Amino acid sequence: MPSRPARHSARPSKKQPAVGDWRPTAAESNRRAGYPTPTDPIRPPQESDIVSPTSAPAGTQLAGKVIVVSGGARGLGAAFAQRIVERGGKVVIGDILDDVCKQTAEDLGDGARHVHLDVTDPDQWAEAVAHAEREFGSLTGIVNNAGISTGAFVEQDSLENFRQVLDINLVGVFNGIRAAIAPMRAGGGGSIVNISSAAGLTGLPLTSGYGASKWGVRGLTKITAVELATDRIRVNSVHPGMTYTPMTSPIGIETGDGKYPNTPMGRVGVADEIAGAVAFLLSDDSTYMTGAELAVDGGWTAGPTVAYTMGQ
Repeated sequence: MPSRPARHSARPSKKQPAVGDWRPTAAESNRRAGYPTPTDPIRPPQESDIVSPTSAPAGTQLAGKVIVVSGGARGLGAAFAQRIVERGGKVVIGDILDDVCKQTAEDLGDGARHVHLDVTDPDQWAEAVAHAEREFGSLTGIVNNAGISTGAFVEQDSLENFRQVLDINLVGVFNGIRAAIAPMRAGGGGSIVNISSAAGLTGLPLTSGYGASKWGVRGLTKITAVELATDRIRVNSVHPGMTYTPMTSPIGIETGDGKYPNTPMGRVGVADEIAGAVAFLLSDDSTYMTGAELAVDGGWTAGPTVAYTMGQ
């Protein structure tokens, strides 16, 4: 008579780890960090968690906001500063182009000031934030916009050039975030908007330093969004596609009404179109957004153009 196979319990054995092998469970780690766990009851939002989204009339969307914009003398940065003032906010424009920066601030009127700001210098970032608070009150937002672009294949790019681009485009953002954390925390929260690029969403040839820096900005945005969420400091990134600015004009980019067949919309953008996304993220209309990435690129990162897919 054949022997009956041994029966195994469906319940796995609970092997206890040795004392020296103990590690906290995921639930325990979350609980220690103050995060909810699956066994915790779902806590409904408290009134203190929420800044009510505004149904603000035109010109008041950013009323009461105090914002520092790096690289604000011209191009995208100047468009951001203009939109902030138009929507009722106060802005301090930082740039190394002192004369242009001063003129831009003067053109914007009483709602704008200017400072010299080399974003690679943490002390200058600290002074820009302090200047904003002296002039206008508690800091509520920053826009990390300053950047440079150079075109080179990885094989031909120099280490010196690669490091320079990363120092301005990525380390400059790091410095800006660090300068903003303490004053925003003291003021009860705020919004940090980091200007990345469509080149930070896909692999783009000839952008070794620039593309790497913008991917870094994207990652740093998500890291700090998680770290600062409980301080009510939101961190998001904006990813412009090809946009007509002084930085792109040397490579022959047309204005926003010109043709640009590499995007589904068939044209490049203009700075004012990017400014709308930035103003939204700085405002109370985006209070439940952090760690997000907004592509403002005419559909470029969505997929190839119809003409390309149809073989035209």
